Amino acid sequence: MGLEGMVGIYFTLLGLWLALYIPAYLLAAGSGPYAGVGIVFALAFLLPASLFAIVLIIGLRPLLLRYALARPNTRSSHKIPTPQGGGIAVIGAVLMAVTLPMLVLVLVLDRWPDEFSTLPMVAAAAIALAFLGAFDDIRPLPASLRILLQTAAVAAVVLSSGIRILPDAVPLSLEQAFLIFGGVWFVNLVNFMDGLDWITVAEMVPLTAAIAILIGMVDDSSPVGAVAIALSGALLGFAPFNKPVARLFLGDVGSLPIGLLVGWMLLQLAGAGGLAAAILLPLYYLMDATITLLRRLARREKVWEAHRSHFYQKATDNGFSALAVSAHVFGLNLLLAVLAAVTLVWPSGAVQIAALAAGVLLVGLVLRRFSLPRLEVSR
Repeated sequence: MGLEGMVGIYFTLLGLWLALYIPAYLLAAGSGPYAGVGIVFALAFLLPASLFAIVLIIGLRPLLLRYALARPNTRSSHKIPTPQGGGIAVIGAVLMAVTLPMLVLVLVLDRWPDEFSTLPMVAAAAIALAFLGAFDDIRPLPASLRILLQTAAVAAVVLSSGIRILPDAVPLSLEQAFLIFGGVWFVNLVNFMDGLDWITVAEMVPLTAAIAILIGMVDDSSPVGAVAIALSGALLGFAPFNKPVARLFLGDVGSLPIGLLVGWMLLQLAGAGGLAAAILLPLYYLMDATITLLRRLARREKVWEAHRSHFYQKATDNGFSALAVSAHVFGLNLLLAVLAAVTLVWPSGAVQIAALAAGVLLVGLVLRRFSLPRLEVSR
């Protein structure tokens, strides 16, 4: 693919993102006096992050071709050696796009806002996981060491956040242990699911855009929206290089910190009263990865080893192209985002339960579709 083709893909994706985001934002916040300001604020993070990612990828690609080549094996979805490590550009772009405006804001206010108090710890934990992923991309580390370091990073974020999502009757230490366990699993499942061209883009771009909208509905002072928009923009910058057939992979250096950042965003959303929304938004990843894990445990397989048992991987074996799988995931995530918004607009218990049930049904239908040969599906 030439430069003109990649530029065309980028602007097509950017246009689609804006076409979906702006009407959704207006519907969610149009009654407020700052809706227009919010859109401009969002774009102020989106476009720099996107352009930073493109520039960093172009600059790093020769090094990645030399030192971080992913060679295909029987469990791979790619056919030719492909450089990995695009996550360096994605995470670097997010940090640059968020840090610079935040520093300007701090200078204007002459103080560090209380709402930003967790950002340094989150950034440090994400960088730590990026380094861990970079080492693992080049020379695989023992599973026990990976889990230990991931647990330390997640624990730092959870303990510094001070967020409670369970009833007060549940002891704080027990809730924090639950959140740390869930966070480590989320970091790993994002890593497990990053095994097909464009699938992380199809999952995380609508998810992060939705988080930016929904967090504004429950906590308009939270910095989560800025980080979410920056990550969405950085992934849009990465997308042309990862379009099937991919010329660049994220690698663990990208998937691990992305899992941490998105997990932190969902924790913040849940803590602000959007627990059902925080479950619905990543529900496809949660169900695909968790069901696959349970099946592998039942078969007594070594779950820490690479495999091709995920539903999205089975879909490619069943005749779906990588682009078709990503299109299904993208469309499903738009529907899940709508259900998540419904739980915030109508926060009654009955609506929460109905929305969660609808989300599980929708994801189940997509997983079933992926499980069947394409010819059988089309009949």
